[in-house]
Order: sequence, then C-alpha cells, then structure tokens
Amino acid sequence: MSAPSSDPASRLPVAPAEGLPAAAPAGGSLTVALVKAGRTKIRYPAETVRDDGSRVTVRAPWAAPGVRDFGFVRFEPGDVFTEHYWRDRWFAVKEVRTGEGALKGWYCDITRPAVLEGSELLVEDLDLDLWVSADGSSVLRLDEFAESGLADRDPEAAGAAVRALDELERLARTEGLAGLLG
Repeated sequence: MSAPSSDPASRLPVAPAEGLPAAAPAGGSLTVALVKAGRTKIRYPAETVRDDGSRVTVRAPWAAPGVRDFGFVRFEPGDVFTEHYWRDRWFAVKEVRTGEGALKGWYCDITRPAVLEGSELLVEDLDLDLWVSADGSSVLRLDEFAESGLADRDPEAAGAAVRALDELERLARTEGLAGLLG
C-alpha cells in the first residue's frame, strides 16, 4: 500500500481514466457545451489555456445574456471565467474575476467527467454546485439535485456526484482550492 498523496486532488472521487483522448492545443479555441437534463443549456466559445490529457483549462467571458444575481455573487458582462474541467473527475471549478481582474470567487459545478469531441468540450451538469468566495470565508452548497430525479434514474452517478460535492466542500473549508487548480 502506498502512502497517501499530499496533493488534495488525489483524494477527490475519480472516474476511470483509461482511453483519455489527446490534449487540446493551448491557445486554440474550443466550444464548451453545458448539458443539463439531456438538453444543451448553453454553448459558448472559450480559449484553451492548458490541457494535460486529464484536466482541460479554458478561459471565456461571461457567456449568458445580462446579469445573473445569486444574492451572494453577481455574474455579469465583462466577467472572465477560467474554467477547469476534468476527464476523470466528477466536477468543474470555475474561477470568476471581474473584467478588471478582481477575484470574485470559485463556482464549482458537479458534473460527469468532461468529454472532448473534436473542438467541443461536453459537460453534463448534475445540479449540485458549490460557491467559494474570494477570501474563502463563505462556502455555500447550491442544491437543485432533489428536483433533477438523478437519484432515481442513475443512483450510481448520484452517489458519485454527492461524494464529489462533499469532498470539494471539505477541501474548500480546509486547504482551499488553490492546490487543486495549481
């Protein structure tokens, strides 16, 4: 048995990694397609920052029309998202900054592992989210999971999603997300 890794990401739930596709080239364009309940919720262009074959990092401006006010944070035109998607993990972490570069925080989506098909990154949102404020003092679970019906349709995926959310929340409250994203 090997010693536990000091890398916080190594303790997060993972999906099988066999057959990971080739990495997308840095500086290239991708289209991110966010799927929810079997339908494409939003599709937007993004610039590839890095792809190591497991994690794809892209950068994109706020893609939805207008402002989305959650009460604890506002996403608005001019905001820039640096988004980290894993092919072997059940989440995505999005660093959110104003257009001037001030950090707002991190929005974490619990998702199935991302799939890169050509120049499109497909991400299935599982209705569990986590918000971490810029200073780390506020960690909020955002749960639309019960209404989604995933626990009935796919109990195995629902279990993986809950474990991923629990571990991301633990990490955010203890070590922070920087080690995961570094």
